[in-house]
Amino acid sequence: VQLQASGGGLVQAGGSLRLSCVASGRTFTGYRMGWFRQAPGKEREFVAAVNWSGSSTDYADSVKGRFTISRDNAKNTVYLQMNSLKPEDTAVYYCAAKSHASNQYNYWGQGTQVTVSS
Repeated sequence: VQLQASGGGLVQAGGSLRLSCVASGRTFTGYRMGWFRQAPGKEREFVAAVNWSGSSTDYADSVKGRFTISRDNAKNTVYLQMNSLKPEDTAVYYCAAKSHASNQYNYWGQGTQVTVSS
């Protein structure tokens, strides 16, 4: 599956952004979808994930209550709504897909930069 992320940009602290990730090439509902991020000098970290139907989500503690992950299977798209952004949310954000048969995310998008100014 190919993943194309978009929606990043520069925003002031307290602002909002919505990231999108469009999938192509395979049956979208066959994958759990996730968002990860990597800040300069830091390791990539998990942000949020959603199951194939959208009925179950999971979040990193650092974004709970501020970020919302969702998916539209008719559009082969997963979203990450980010509210109350903080400077520490600055990172490159990646979407990823994990097939039901896999223990890890095995497809990755190219990343989109999110910069939050103080």
